[in-house]
Amino acid sequence: MKSSLSISAILFILLISACESQRVPVVASQTFEATTKSASPASLTEIPLPPAGKFYHGIYPGGITGAESDLTLNDLQSYEETVGKTAVWVYFSQNWYEGLDFPFETAEWIRGAGSIPYIRMMPWSEWLQNVAEPLYNQQNILDGQFNDSLRGWCASARDFGTPLLVEYGTEVNGEWFPWNGKWNGGGETNGYGNPDYPDGPERFRDAYRHFINICREEGAENITWVFHVDVGGVPYDSWNDMENYYPGDEWIDWIGFSDYGAQTPQTDHWDGFSDMLDLAYEQVEVFAPNKPIVINEFGVPNYNPFGDQADWARAALTDILSMRWERVIGFSWWNEKWQNDENPAHDTNMRVQDNPALAEVFKELVGNNDAVLGRLAP
Repeated sequence: MKSSLSISAILFILLISACESQRVPVVASQTFEATTKSASPASLTEIPLPPAGKFYHGIYPGGITGAESDLTLNDLQSYEETVGKTAVWVYFSQNWYEGLDFPFETAEWIRGAGSIPYIRMMPWSEWLQNVAEPLYNQQNILDGQFNDSLRGWCASARDFGTPLLVEYGTEVNGEWFPWNGKWNGGGETNGYGNPDYPDGPERFRDAYRHFINICREEGAENITWVFHVDVGGVPYDSWNDMENYYPGDEWIDWIGFSDYGAQTPQTDHWDGFSDMLDLAYEQVEVFAPNKPIVINEFGVPNYNPFGDQADWARAALTDILSMRWERVIGFSWWNEKWQNDENPAHDTNMRVQDNPALAEVFKELVGNNDAVLGRLAP
């Protein structure tokens, strides 16, 4: 989640996205049974779970405009060199207002760098938060208005040939994004589908299933599908509970969380990482107890008077690596900086490269830690 966008990014945006699943046995220090795709080294299309006690290291390395789609190899290499470890996956957005063709160019350089492309499918027609989406809304997707484009995307994903991580509708339980239930029927129950189910979440659930089914029809078996929620959803209504959006175990491979503290130097509170994750983890234990979990996004800015960035990151990484949440198999820091207004002192900076104390934390706990993997497990 990033609740504000740089001035330059806003201007830029105004001017212009083969084996069946099988059960993995429990391993020694893991007490959950994870449903995922089996490893297939010969075809290189599957993502195996890391060994017990190991964690995959991913990253969103930052970009140029703040659109989260224009990251570069230099961004990735700068982060990896600072931390001292390569990334298993590289995370980026496909904003549908930029096109619905499969993002071959970005995916190919990520693969060439030795990482897995992790694509956030963002169904909006412009970068506007906290508003309804007029074009790529969930009902239009369900009505099949974009089936041809989605079918082409899925066929291209299949032809890409090697593993992909894909999520649809990032942080769906957050009203800042237009695919949240608030903008698609909310808690009403008489406008769509099951009269006992809130329409907003139900529309999203079915739209995600619709997208996955199209990819399955096109034979895109190299995709690992992630259901990505925020640890603290908004609005605070029961209909917006994360489980109401969940497409189901038949469709989803991994669960993903966003868990941020403060997001600007001016934020007047300093939330810890672990307390909110504890609560979200408990919820997932109920509706998806057999799925691996990844921390897709986490971070805090530098120069907030209420807390220290490096200390926050150390506490978060220490708890992750201690297996406090035994189903967590990987994590990726949100390594970006952005402008919040015309005052440079208000800029958010989460880049590891730009804070020597933060860089030391990552070198120690990630770069020099054999439990953190920089490539897929064999």
